[in-house]
Amino acid sequence: MKEKFTIIAGPCVIESLDICEEVATVLNQLQNKYPDIRFVFKSSFDKANRSSISSFRGKGLEYGVEVLKIIKEKYKLPVLTDIHESYQAKEVADVVDIIQIPAFLCRQTDLLLAAAQTGREINVKKGQFLAPWDTKNIIEKLKFGGATKYYLTERGVSFGYNNLVVDFRSLPIMRQFAPVIYDATHSVQLPGGLGNASGGQREFIYPLAKAAISVGVDGLFFETHPQPEKALSDGPNQIPLKDFPTIVENLIKLRNFINENNI
Repeated sequence: MKEKFTIIAGPCVIESLDICEEVATVLNQLQNKYPDIRFVFKSSFDKANRSSISSFRGKGLEYGVEVLKIIKEKYKLPVLTDIHESYQAKEVADVVDIIQIPAFLCRQTDLLLAAAQTGREINVKKGQFLAPWDTKNIIEKLKFGGATKYYLTERGVSFGYNNLVVDFRSLPIMRQFAPVIYDATHSVQLPGGLGNASGGQREFIYPLAKAAISVGVDGLFFETHPQPEKALSDGPNQIPLKDFPTIVENLIKLRNFINENNI
């Protein structure tokens, strides 16, 4: 059976249940409208790699898992969150459907093995420093740990200081090893670009996502927020929630056109 195309989306960090529910409502509506696509709610209980010591990191593991459990049960959506420490894998595995490994930690063997041993799906963000062909080693670690379903996510490569670029050759290269997700929002991030926080170029999210669809991917990843200008993390590269359905629907149309015409 062919796997469904996957769209992962949600606010960068769990700020409150209300914000998460607002986003989940939109995802649930899209899921009902497009049953052939798998919509996954994503948010982080902790952002351990913020630029500044004073930056908001989240409300912690216990609160975060409880919010994700509510979203999963109330809105009938699979949920994803990331972990930074090996012990967190078991803590989240009872609730989440997909455990995510952050880009900066993508080569951490113990973290990969701990996630793999939960039996959950694993999504690994490719590090900003890593060549696409080197992700083969990541997949081998996951397989060694017992993982049977996993994804690799492209989120841009460091290009000078405070800048990322996407080498779209990486998508077909990594698809040799695993299904590939394209992270359209983190790809326009300007890491540390605001001095004590990361900037972003939101206007390039949609064209880069279209490019990824054209090259060929197994899913897309977006961060979206009801009010990105007030978001406590990654606001400059999050999509305003009011714009999200239109962007997704246009990308689905593009993907359908490409598939129907064997382009």
